[in-house]
This record gives sequence, structure tokens and C-alpha cells, in this order.
Amino acid sequence: MVKVNPKQMLKDMVNTMKLAKKSDKEDYMEHLRLVILGMATLGAIGFIIQFTFAVINLGHR
Repeated sequence: MVKVNPKQMLKDMVNTMKLAKKSDKEDYMEHLRLVILGMATLGAIGFIIQFTFAVINLGHR
């Protein structure tokens, strides 16, 4: 079993926040484009799969 030291954990959190930096607008927009592209890709794949199975089921009536 792992013991958690609250003081050390709090120190680690503070150090992490000190090292973290706010991203600039260009970096934010790049990440946003990648996330939107990923969501669109997954949505297109899901649509193609659903459409394919809908067409297959229509043929078996």
C-alpha cells in the first residue's frame, strides 16, 4: 500500500504550478485546430460506419 504524504504532495503541486506557463494565442489556436480535426475525423468515421450498417440492414428487409 502506498502512503501519501500530504505536505510533499502539496509541495509537488506548488512546484508544478510554478513551472506551468500560460500558452500564447498561436499555441492555443494550433491545439484547438488539432482537437477539432480529431473530433471531425472520429465523427466522420462514426458516420461512415453507421451509414454502412444502415444500408446493409435496408438490403435485408
